[in-house]
Amino acid sequence: MTADELIASLNEGLKKPLTHEDILSKEISISCLKRIDKIFNKGLHYYLDPKSPEASKDASIFFRKTKFGTDLTIGAKKIVNQFEEFKISLSAISKLAEINSDRNLPIYSIAQNPKEAAFELRKILYPAFNPLPKEFFKNLIAKLAEVNILVFEFVETWNKKEKANIDGFFLNPNVIVLKRQQISFRREIFTLVHELGHYLINEEEIELLDISNLASVKLSALERWCNDFAYYFLSGPFDQAIESLDKADGTNDYCFELIEKISKETHLSKIALFTRLLFKNKITQTDYNTVKAGFDEKYRVRQEEEKKQKELDKLQGIKKGGSAPKPINSPLLVSTMQAAFYQGIINEYDVCKALNISPDKLDKILQ
Repeated sequence: MTADELIASLNEGLKKPLTHEDILSKEISISCLKRIDKIFNKGLHYYLDPKSPEASKDASIFFRKTKFGTDLTIGAKKIVNQFEEFKISLSAISKLAEINSDRNLPIYSIAQNPKEAAFELRKILYPAFNPLPKEFFKNLIAKLAEVNILVFEFVETWNKKEKANIDGFFLNPNVIVLKRQQISFRREIFTLVHELGHYLINEEEIELLDISNLASVKLSALERWCNDFAYYFLSGPFDQAIESLDKADGTNDYCFELIEKISKETHLSKIALFTRLLFKNKITQTDYNTVKAGFDEKYRVRQEEEKKQKELDKLQGIKKGGSAPKPINSPLLVSTMQAAFYQGIINEYDVCKALNISPDKLDKILQ
């Protein structure tokens, strides 16, 4: 973040804007430090430490890489830093607990065929199919845990001020972080397997995935490989049905019945499958736009109906309880916390904080 970007963020909502002198002088006011810490969440002691922060490549992906697939917001950068710090802390805990966290899968190259790679890894990583997307997603996370790949989720509430404009990212050596897609687990599943592709190539990335952009010719070779890998990993034998299609247009109802069946059997979203047809030139851009517009309209109508229902419930005095969804914990994270606790490396508070659970749930985790 540049000084100008920091100043712009600090001045949001201020009647008397801060200047460069306010943040770059030798003495900075406590009120200014507190405002700065609302952005970085380091605690005031961090800024009072006379030792300069180390720009270590191990400390942050922002020191290891300068360009990303998305122009990251401050909210996104904060999320990345949060998980980068947690990754470093967890790595130290694993070493103290003598937990083997070595890479179990080979490193691939984008010169290799993504379809062959996907079918090879399906034999190792593809879980027993569950028709419920959320359950399939949890089972896939568990499969990745078996080969020492840690998957984390972060949840954004509707009223969060600084939104993170990312769907997921991969942090070396073995961490994948995903944004919870509460209304579309299929999108989150695809993002997970896409980031698995980055893990296989061993190339870090932070990105916002646009499913409808998967057919773009402007994608880099790496992004194309990861997208193809994700498609083949999830489609498996159902790719043959896509390949055997001649065309999808108005004369055959755009093959909706087949696409819907494949979507249910693979957890690839319908728009992802139509995008694949576009990529394979089995549907025209005009017909694709028609199909996509139909999906967008259905989504808009559904959102409107939900909004009206909420307003009606409010008028009738109906209170519907609800809380923000909790991130799904990887079995690898849980087992690491258990081992570290039993060995006296961490305490009960550390376990609750890492797993985002209340103290009354601790006995169930540690039993």
